[in-house]
Amino acid sequence: EVAAEKGGESVLLTFWPHPRMVLQGDDNSLKLLNTIEEKTKLLEKAGLQNLIIAPFTLDFSRMNYLEFVREILVNTLHVKDLIVGHDHHFGKNREGSYEQLLECAPVYDFSLQQVEALEIDNVAISSSKIRHALQEGDIEKANHFLGYTYMVNGEVVKGFQRGREMGFPTANIKIQEKYKQLPADGIYAVRAKCFGKTYNGMASLGYNPTFSDTGKTLEVNIFDFDSDIYGEKIEVEFLAFLRKEAKFADVAALIKQINADKAEALKFFTNL
Repeated sequence: EVAAEKGGESVLLTFWPHPRMVLQGDDNSLKLLNTIEEKTKLLEKAGLQNLIIAPFTLDFSRMNYLEFVREILVNTLHVKDLIVGHDHHFGKNREGSYEQLLECAPVYDFSLQQVEALEIDNVAISSSKIRHALQEGDIEKANHFLGYTYMVNGEVVKGFQRGREMGFPTANIKIQEKYKQLPADGIYAVRAKCFGKTYNGMASLGYNPTFSDTGKTLEVNIFDFDSDIYGEKIEVEFLAFLRKEAKFADVAALIKQINADKAEALKFFTNL
């Protein structure tokens, strides 16, 4: 909106890899809401005109905030109007803040605006609150806070073929980014996007306790769909949490529950 008012172009500067990946190495506790590809698609959908993904390196992390303002914002990007978040910090040791930018703005002739924290139902929204909602399986709250439907992207790979044997063929999704935040284990009503089309379905995320599997899997049963999609990229949107994972006495009991899950998912889509 500011770019349109001023007759300029909107530009967003972000960094990749995530600073913690560089500064803390193999940190398995790091969980991000979006991959860089997902972030790019969301920003494009929002109408952003220019996205700059700058490589974050150890050398770059040593740049102090004044150098960053002068060399990156002013000399490279020729910033005229700068907008930052309410908790924005930058530069070596995160020493740069809104207060420092206020001092720099008149020196380098750019305007400065700070976006206030977004509140929904009197709750300040943060990525940590959204991650917590996902970890609790509260997908409706997470989607409400995000303003879009939480998604996971991956490649369809061969699984154990159990779903097909039980009458519920599933797409087994390989999620390559270990840093991607996943929702809580359980059964969900989902939408699957592949071949440029969107399909309703249900997904199982977890360890298949009935079969004592040791690796976490994401399996999607796509309704009214019977195409070979091995090797294809797929996007899975999580819409509603149906139930927690459970271990069943035998396959017959599991099939009975899956039928109940499908009925619940179909009811959800009917009431949308």
